[in-house]
Amino acid sequence: MNDTKKVVHITTVHHPLDPRIYYKQCHSLQKAGYDVTLIAPSSSDLKGENTVPVIPLKKYKNRFISMLLSPIEAYKKAKELKADYYHFHDPEFLPAAWLLKKKHNTVFYDIHEDYETGIVTRDYLTKPLRIVISKIYKLIEKVFSKNMELVLAEKYYKEKYPRGNCVLNYPILNENLINKRRDTSKVENKLLYTGNVTTDRGALTHAALPNIDENMSVYFYGRCPEWLAEQMLEVAGENKEQLYIEGINRYVPKEEIDHSYISKQWLAGLALFPPSEHYKKKELTKFFEYMTAGIPIICSNFKVWKDFIDKYRCGIAVDPYNEEEIRQAINYLRSNPAEAKKMGENGRKAVLKELNWGKEEEELISLYQRMQADSTPK
Repeated sequence: MNDTKKVVHITTVHHPLDPRIYYKQCHSLQKAGYDVTLIAPSSSDLKGENTVPVIPLKKYKNRFISMLLSPIEAYKKAKELKADYYHFHDPEFLPAAWLLKKKHNTVFYDIHEDYETGIVTRDYLTKPLRIVISKIYKLIEKVFSKNMELVLAEKYYKEKYPRGNCVLNYPILNENLINKRRDTSKVENKLLYTGNVTTDRGALTHAALPNIDENMSVYFYGRCPEWLAEQMLEVAGENKEQLYIEGINRYVPKEEIDHSYISKQWLAGLALFPPSEHYKKKELTKFFEYMTAGIPIICSNFKVWKDFIDKYRCGIAVDPYNEEEIRQAINYLRSNPAEAKKMGENGRKAVLKELNWGKEEEELISLYQRMQADSTPK
């Protein structure tokens, strides 16, 4: 009799090759001996040789139609698989996940974001509507997640979800990044930003950097809506030729982002976000990736971020609205190449020692094993 436990991961929003879902959790569970399947939106990026089988969902151009129809389709496909564990990653799937929960299975709700505050920052909704939706979401979440296990991607989510299990979004150790060495004689006047490009993640602040330092170029690797790219070029004005936006209206695969870290001798990695409840307590995934590649960080001086930078001595935290502070940070790294290199090395050491997916993989497998032990008849 085959007693291999069946796991189904479900996302109706994320790209099927989302690093946290596909490369970290699905791969780790498969490596640990589980029968893993992923249900996710269809994508041309999927190849036939995917290690983890992916069942595609129909893609809708309209966001709101997708929010209504994709969870229904995903629910039907998930139910057919009769899994021992269902692990989903999007709040709109909560009612469907509630229907999937039975006495003999376990349902995990993987909380990637602080959705309650995150909804308030969504610039495609009017502010009054954001507030109403945020309150409705909190109520729906409370009702439907009652019998689910909560998986938290950030430490501070424990404040809102005391019963949650932290499986932090630390990076997979990448040998190419780890082995990249900073040549202080070749460091360029180039700044790097990776990840989705949005206004609440500092897109317009980053776009203005060539105006603060006319020698500086800024490279963006991550999905960026065309309308925002146009705004960024307007902000850069006469220096718009010094902006390089690599993901206009397209998903940027993990391999391309990973390659970006080693493609140049970057002066620093950027995270100059404007203040927001949504981001000020988060430890950004890009921090760990910059650190793995030995790149010093220039980021906003939110208390949690500044404490992080000070603890690991891996960069400089500045007021994102203070051009002089930003200019001084850039100049310091450029004028003190040995110190900048040391910051990069400090960051890499911290990732190798503690801030990596290997530690979190153990947490994930342990969580699944505990659920299995709890469900085994005594």
